Amino acid sequence: MSLPDPFAALAQARHSTPFDVLGLHPGTRGGWVVRIRAPWATNPRVWPESGAAVAMREVAEGVFEAEFAEAERPFAYRLCATDPTGRTVWWHDPYRFPPTLDEARIEAILEGVEVRQQEVLGAHPMEIEGVSGTRFAVWAPHAVAVSVVGSHNGWDPTLHPMRPRGATGVWELFLPEVGPGTLYKYHIATRPRGAHIKADPVGFQMELRPATASVVTAPPSFSWSDADWIAKRGPAREGSVPISIYEVHLGSWRRTGSQGWLGYRELAETLLPYVKELGFTHVELMPVMEHPLDESWGYQTVGYFAPTSRFGGADALRAFVDRAHALGLGVILDWVPAHFPTDAHGLGRFDGSALYEHPDPRRGFHPDWGTYVFDVSRPEVRSFLISSALYWMESFHADGLRVDAVASMLYLDYSREEGQWIPNERGGRENLDAVAFFRQLNDVVHESVPGALMIAEESTAWPAVSHGTDRGGLGFDQKWNMGWMNDTLEYFSADPLFRKGLHEKLTFGLTYAFSERFALPLSHDEVVHGKRSLIGRMPGDYEQQFAHLRLLYGWQWLQPGKKLLFMGGEFGQWTEWDVGRGLDWPLLDHPAHRGVQRWVQALNQLYLREPALHALDFRPEGFEWLQVDEREASVASWLRWTPEWKDFVLVVANFTPVDRPEWAVPAPFAGRYRCILDSDREMFGGGGRDPVGRVQTVDEPLHGRAQRLVLDLPGLSVRVFRRENEAAPVRTRRR
Repeated sequence: MSLPDPFAALAQARHSTPFDVLGLHPGTRGGWVVRIRAPWATNPRVWPESGAAVAMREVAEGVFEAEFAEAERPFAYRLCATDPTGRTVWWHDPYRFPPTLDEARIEAILEGVEVRQQEVLGAHPMEIEGVSGTRFAVWAPHAVAVSVVGSHNGWDPTLHPMRPRGATGVWELFLPEVGPGTLYKYHIATRPRGAHIKADPVGFQMELRPATASVVTAPPSFSWSDADWIAKRGPAREGSVPISIYEVHLGSWRRTGSQGWLGYRELAETLLPYVKELGFTHVELMPVMEHPLDESWGYQTVGYFAPTSRFGGADALRAFVDRAHALGLGVILDWVPAHFPTDAHGLGRFDGSALYEHPDPRRGFHPDWGTYVFDVSRPEVRSFLISSALYWMESFHADGLRVDAVASMLYLDYSREEGQWIPNERGGRENLDAVAFFRQLNDVVHESVPGALMIAEESTAWPAVSHGTDRGGLGFDQKWNMGWMNDTLEYFSADPLFRKGLHEKLTFGLTYAFSERFALPLSHDEVVHGKRSLIGRMPGDYEQQFAHLRLLYGWQWLQPGKKLLFMGGEFGQWTEWDVGRGLDWPLLDHPAHRGVQRWVQALNQLYLREPALHALDFRPEGFEWLQVDEREASVASWLRWTPEWKDFVLVVANFTPVDRPEWAVPAPFAGRYRCILDSDREMFGGGGRDPVGRVQTVDEPLHGRAQRLVLDLPGLSVRVFRRENEAAPVRTRRR
């Protein structure tokens, strides 16, 4: 027999309004009709909530209906049939349930003001009319039809077509008796006759790669114990507290076990105590959002609401964060709103059109990374990304996000040649939509999650990245200082013989150090792709390389700005970082490597202990050069001040292997100065040359100061001093 068009569309998974055909409908002669599509079923029957079973008749191939002529109003019912194995199967009809999505929240998504999109869309176990199941909802405005496919229905796209919510582009369906653990995707029929299967954009869990299905998850039930931590973390945004960050790739910090890596719970008991012992204040995780390719390090994200299943489930990640907070450690997550991969199951061409990505490849495709670029001009996409950001901080208690590749979003000509980019409406290269997005993102985060840190990886001189949106800025709390990083590594990689010609690489950064709220990063990007490890870049013989590395870290920790160091750097790993192998932990059996680790620990302890080293990290009054132009000797000295210039520490650094006996340093005040940290001590792997405990100022003027300190300064060393026996607190500062 020829199939009526609606039934043919159902059989082809292309019916746009399946509730017009399936479910409970008024009969043509009064009463009601129940209609189902169950091509696998034999002898299907309808069991009303009250009354006897009614056999169904086949009205088209795989389509059955039963009439209830005497029924005066809609009624609840169940279905039963014999399956191909001969078993009797009972189920609730999905097509008898009403829609449940809040119209106002759907409209908020379309307007870009819904900031918790995952509460509306995605797979949510719930109970409707006393029946347990899962509500599925997805945004696919250009789809002809959308079906839920998965382990519950043999991945058959004809069995569970979804209901469109008017012209909003949102589709929903409640599937009774489908619960947590169910694998699912969306089958999306596209024009003219195409179709593809996609993972859930707001799925809360995905299968372990190479499998790509989304997984229905139960609502979070984790019991947090970090209320005190959350209540007290506000000052981190203000910049007056110490922040030193240990950056980690979870899969390669330590390799072990059948999968080759530790899980979230194992890392909570190993990684976190290690980070705490080293004195860091925060741990930063490279993206833990689900990603299909290990080698992408997490930066090609497909699951913007799904923690990667490589290391365990969502509650295991929550346990990791809770444990960190119990230890007094903050947790920062890397987050990637700039681009996403072209994997077939991901966001790309989601409903057959450029939905999440910009439709013009000059804006929607990234030439460097071979990825799609989010179209943040679309309000629905802004809602998606802002919801993702909030989700990680609200559901996982993350203390902040490090936002990746900000520059690639801000510039329309980023990595593009002339003719490969489209100017903005003013004829410029600035992406005005991205500017508006970042401002909205940061305002929403700061309003919704007090105390949360938003940190930008922005590699250009874009102005006011870390200024408030009320002052025309982008609203980030901190910005990575990539200029400092590049200049510093160029200087330290050079033969000391030529450093006098590179002296500005040390000093130039202080001319703009307070234009933004800077973090000083030595990140994963600096120890891959042939750049060599940090110690591998250091010149000289074996001992000098370690002395250089200690001096590099001293320079980083004792300058204004928050600190970040990538894993392995803390003990001088020789090899470049490799995502497929763990760190070289046996190196800690060697005194030089152990010494570097102790040095990082000592720097962190001093940084935490001395307000002068952190309280004014973002304020120019917190830093003062004493000797800035000693390029021939490659020596520098400076002061770090506490607020209101009440106290200070004095730092002297020698950037060549040449010892400087009786080196004179201007002293801001007369008195006795005690050395509180010395990179040349034997415990740090130094030579222990010319140890100094206390030194008295000499009444001889130098560089406009009335007193000087005379020190024996070993080569490739840094020393930190505090003044003792002050008659009164320091109240003034030489300008």
